[in-house]
Amino acid sequence: MSVADTRQPGHGESRLYINGELRPAEDGRQYENISPLTEAVLGVAADASLRDADEAIDAARRAFDHSDWSTDHAARRVCLQRFVDGLNRHRDALRAAVADETGATQFFVHGPQCDGPIAMANWPVEYMASFPWQRDIGEYEVMGVRSRRLVVKEAAGVVAAISPWNFPIQINLAKCLPALAAGCTVVLKAAAETPWTASLLGRIAAEAELPPGVFNVLTASDPAEIGNAMTRDPRVDVVSFTGSTAVGRQVMRNAADTVKRVFLELGGKSAMVLLEDADLPTALFGSLAICAHSGQGCAITTRLLVPRSRLAEAEELLCAYVGGMSYGSDDTSGEMQGPLISERQRQRVLEYIELGKQEGARLILGGGIPAHTRAGYFVEPTIFSDVRNDMRIAQEEIFGPVLVVIPYDDEAEALHLCNDSIYGLSGSVYSASEERALAFARKIRSGTVNVNGGNFLGPDAPFGGYKQSGVGREMGPEGFEEYLQTKTIAIAV
Repeated sequence: MSVADTRQPGHGESRLYINGELRPAEDGRQYENISPLTEAVLGVAADASLRDADEAIDAARRAFDHSDWSTDHAARRVCLQRFVDGLNRHRDALRAAVADETGATQFFVHGPQCDGPIAMANWPVEYMASFPWQRDIGEYEVMGVRSRRLVVKEAAGVVAAISPWNFPIQINLAKCLPALAAGCTVVLKAAAETPWTASLLGRIAAEAELPPGVFNVLTASDPAEIGNAMTRDPRVDVVSFTGSTAVGRQVMRNAADTVKRVFLELGGKSAMVLLEDADLPTALFGSLAICAHSGQGCAITTRLLVPRSRLAEAEELLCAYVGGMSYGSDDTSGEMQGPLISERQRQRVLEYIELGKQEGARLILGGGIPAHTRAGYFVEPTIFSDVRNDMRIAQEEIFGPVLVVIPYDDEAEALHLCNDSIYGLSGSVYSASEERALAFARKIRSGTVNVNGGNFLGPDAPFGGYKQSGVGREMGPEGFEEYLQTKTIAIAV
């Protein structure tokens, strides 16, 4: 199936998926979808209204309350397996859409942008088959009454899933598939910048014959309007949000009035710590992460902590590794770095680079718009050294290809600097001794830590943050249980 076949009704046009039907937005509202690579209009997307959102929530509520979706585990698994099969069948269309919308290189499209998430998609479907939906905790007597007790896991209800633009397929599936497998119904609000990938998921759900109302997809030019409505709506039981910490705070405020369960995966300013015995030539390959998808990833390690005695050595290697990266060519099959998502995001990154100079950090690589790129929202891979941890470029999430190098004098200071952040999403540590690195990793206040080049990502591995990087976990058993309620039933014996 071609991309043209899957963007209904014509090439470059998306539709909403509400109550089991693909349809245009109210009054045919649309907005333009812009390519971050060519800066040209790719096509148009359905621009959902508040009425469309209301219909989607109502459909999800009715499907949860008046169908057996949440209780018939076997039938649900069959439906979701058809959906996963559809992801594999439409892999080429999903690849094309995510490349067009995000500007991701083919290296990433065939990895974490598309093929990786599809490979992980079957995990929640398989997990639900072995999940202990009920357990008997035996008998207990209290106040003269002896009872046998059952602990039952039940679907939490209607889920509002609100996703960002940086890894749309991966994040959409990481939210929606576990929620659906748990028995919830879902309204997915896609990021304004990536409507086609979300619309394709609606098309695949329709082909898989998911029951009406179980899965609904909204695309809209104004994310705040619909997002605020969804997070306040009393018909919604769970909010799953990935995005900035600032918006995450607003989501919590919106959800508070109806005491919704909230999952938040928010910002990060993760540190890569090189202990004094680390092999720098090997460890500093990890610094190339700032080029990965142009640094547009919340878990990317954008702070590099280096022993002061090895700073000059580290700077030389960094400039050689990062400065030698190829990007912005016509053949992106082996490139890590694509453009930023928009001109607005590029300007934000450039403003942070200017701020770093003003703060007194030493610019050792990059810092501007590359001269060799004909189009696209590119920024040169940029490295600052002699950065103090109290500088804004060391504390605030830039979401671009910018690395800050912070020297330290001893391991105690390295740990203090590593944890001296409002964020706690991820991190990494390198040492010649795995035991030493692991001991340091256990002291890092973050939800994930990679040791000596390891990679935490997997469908069975919970992901989420400490502190202002979020609340709750996505993926793995912990992520599955985000969408469940626990009920205890006592039977007199």
